[in-house]
Amino acid sequence: MDTHARLHENISALADGELAASELELAFAALDTPAGRQAWDAYQHIGHALRSAHSDGELSAGFEARLAHRLAGETAHEAEAGQDAPASAEAGSLPQR
Repeated sequence: MDTHARLHENISALADGELAASELELAFAALDTPAGRQAWDAYQHIGHALRSAHSDGELSAGFEARLAHRLAGETAHEAEAGQDAPASAEAGSLPQR
């Protein structure tokens, strides 16, 4: 995986409260860049939209079947034994160092 993709993956995991403690330093360094802050803001907006109380919760016809089909094709990832516990982050704010 290239560095840019890994940084975005770490920022996304941090926003979701799922980033391993061993990856925090890299994620914080990425947040010190304009691209990192832009990614953080984008992930926060996505999270807000997904949690929004204004959503009517209606999905298009066939959405569940299409999602299940795509997920079935994804590779499952499992945490390795001894992996650090995820770090949590406040929604809507940059994490503190």
